[in-house]
Amino acid sequence: MTFVAPLTSHLMVGFIVGLGVLLLTAWLLGRLAERCRMPAVVGELTAGVLIGPSVLGHLAPGVTERLFTGSPEQMHLIDAVGQVGVLLLVAVTGTHLDPSLLRRVRATAATVSLGGLLLPLAAGIALGYVLPVPVVPGGPGDRTVFALFLGVAMCVSAIPVIAKTLTDMRLLHRNIGQLTLAAAFIDDALGWLLLSVVAAAATAGVSAGTVTASVLYLVGFLLFAATLGRVMVRKVMTAVADRPADAPAVATAVILVLFGAATTLALGMEPVFGAFVAGLLITGARTAQPKLAGLRTVVTGVLAPLFLATAGLRMDLTALARPQVALTAAVVLAVAIVGKFAGAYLGARLRKLTRWEALALGAGMNSRGVIEVIVALTGLRLKVLDTAGYTVIVLVAIVTSVVAPPLLRHAMNRIAGTDDERLREIDHDTWNGLTPVNASRSAPSQSTVERHKND
Repeated sequence: MTFVAPLTSHLMVGFIVGLGVLLLTAWLLGRLAERCRMPAVVGELTAGVLIGPSVLGHLAPGVTERLFTGSPEQMHLIDAVGQVGVLLLVAVTGTHLDPSLLRRVRATAATVSLGGLLLPLAAGIALGYVLPVPVVPGGPGDRTVFALFLGVAMCVSAIPVIAKTLTDMRLLHRNIGQLTLAAAFIDDALGWLLLSVVAAAATAGVSAGTVTASVLYLVGFLLFAATLGRVMVRKVMTAVADRPADAPAVATAVILVLFGAATTLALGMEPVFGAFVAGLLITGARTAQPKLAGLRTVVTGVLAPLFLATAGLRMDLTALARPQVALTAAVVLAVAIVGKFAGAYLGARLRKLTRWEALALGAGMNSRGVIEVIVALTGLRLKVLDTAGYTVIVLVAIVTSVVAPPLLRHAMNRIAGTDDERLREIDHDTWNGLTPVNASRSAPSQSTVERHKND
């Protein structure tokens, strides 16, 4: 057995202090965002940008190096905490979804998802063929792979950021919030499938076997989750929920989430996909939901802000000082926002949703967040993107995550609430350990609902 030396005290001190600075900055900027009537996620995403290479790294490089970038091991530890945070965040969000509602709106979710995927995918591929050569590494011969990759980057959504935004805005109980997550789930499943195909094209070329294997893995995992997995998870979670203490239910839920994430990662998909499915399966054990209140508090109050702040630590937006890169970024950003918004909006209108509901879906699904960052990092690793192209994709991730919440709030204020939504909100508040008094302070009043009925 190989002996693994423990972490040095110097490394541990740097890791703990860096984590504390990251969480403190995320918390302060999150509260500032709330004071500006924006979700906390906006401030939390900005935290990493401010104390990373983009701002503090240039103003005080020694501070950033000592806290984060000075040691690869230290950065890996922070990344590990962030990864656990994102897995638990998407899983906790999955536990809030209403399976009966999702069954009723599955056709609508599929239509909205396909609209929000196909239109930006086509627009991104077309844009990839006309962008200037300086942002396309390798020259004209790699133009097709770059165009395919850009299309995939334009069509993905970010379940973690969408989930945090809906949670911060207390919209998870709303039908549109549930529909947005369902459509984003389909988007991401297809998006990761497309990314695996493009990654294969960038390395060994696309073959029928590669595409077939990716599709079979995806379908097989979903079929297992919907049949045997659903029954097993419900029985296990119901059994531990009978214990008087909350700890067994919390530990079991975390274990299920980690194994779900590991399974999809082993199959060539992103771990957040498996974590989200695990959260959906945990929803089947309703008696266990109140037992998970402590887990939800730690995830939304500590781990999620850390993860969102960590996403900004690898971003260096100073490359936008080059005029050609800045112009390219503006064009790509416009195509990303308009393509996603228009696709989701058209899909919603085809299913006879109102224009405000369609606008809310278009705004909600526009958040690219850290999923876009993961896609950008993949492109950088595969040499499909160079530094300038990576910076452009990361900018899309930040801006879309900041722009989406105000548009979503504007649209949702004009959509009347329903009795089902109020009952679902009571359930969510109970699961999260909120008292009826605290819950009522945040819930929309009846007068507000009535006032917007005829807008």
